[in-house]
Order: sequence, then C-alpha cells, then structure tokens
Amino acid sequence: MNRIDVRPVRTGELEAVAVLRWQWAQERQRTPVTSRDEFVRRFVTWALEHESSHRCLVVAREGTCGAEAGGDTDREDIREMACDEGTLLGMAWLAITRRVPHPGAPERASGDVQCVYVVPDERDGGLGARLMDGVLALARDLGLERVTVHSSDRAVTAYTRAGFAHSPLLLQAEVAREGQPGTRTAPVRP
Repeated sequence: MNRIDVRPVRTGELEAVAVLRWQWAQERQRTPVTSRDEFVRRFVTWALEHESSHRCLVVAREGTCGAEAGGDTDREDIREMACDEGTLLGMAWLAITRRVPHPGAPERASGDVQCVYVVPDERDGGLGARLMDGVLALARDLGLERVTVHSSDRAVTAYTRAGFAHSPLLLQAEVAREGQPGTRTAPVRP
C-alpha cells in the first residue's frame, strides 16, 4: 500500500496543483474567464512569483519503486521505469502577511489559510485534517501570530476541530465588485 504524506509542493507539481484549483472552481460551478491551459500557465507563474508569501502543502499518495512497483531488480534502468512518483490528493495554501512592527515584536507576521481542496473520492477520510495539521505546524515553525481562514459552510466543523475559533474581534468587509464576488481580471496594484 502506498504511503500518504502531507508535504510542501514540489516545483514540478505546480501544474497538478493548478488542475486541483481548476477542479475546485468547476465543482462550485464557477465560470472560467480563461481556458484551462491558460489558467494552468498563469497559476504556475503566479505560484513561482509568490513562493515567499504563499506556501503550498499537498497531500500525496507517494509512489513506490522497486519490488512494490514492478519487481525486485538490480538493474537501474528497470528500477527507474518501475517508479511511480505518486498522486496529489489535495492542497492547502498558507498566505503569509508581514505585519507592522511593534516595539515589543519588531518582526511580526500572520497567516491566512487559502484554497484547501481534497479530491472528491478522497474526502471524509481525514486528509483535510492532515492538511490543516500541516498548515498549522508550518505556521508555528514560521512564528506566525495567528492564522485565519474563510470557510465554506461544509468545512466550518473541520476547521473548528483543527483548532480554529470564532473571534468577535476579527471583522471583514466585502469589497469585491458587485455581481462578481472574488473575481478579478486585472492585476492588483500596490
């Protein structure tokens, strides 16, 4: 049986992560404003440009090599061909925001969980919880002050189990264009 791991995405997997993001939008019946190929290209470019501020973790069924993947052999060429690199089953992103320095904490940052997705056939088996454990461990390792999440109705209980709680002090204002929540066609300007 193949091992399932939660780990940082590898650069060569960004196209597969983009496809997961495309699937997420399709499931929610979001209308694309570009082709899938164009989206994947733009997504990979964006991910590479933002790797210091947005960390992606994936849940992957890791591949096998050697005896498990096609027989025990000493021949390297056969062993190479018998390796299965694995399958991505889900993803979660941690957006890291630098915060204004404070006299008691000159280096501050917080995080926001974004784009959590597990493929439909693998849901309700604990993979989302493992992704959240990984994201929160990463946040602790980075020394983040807090981590927030904007949840779907279905995922609220999962985030609560992971340790997220409602806060009366964390407020939000919807600023998306009317009629098109959360969509942008132009780049964000600083």
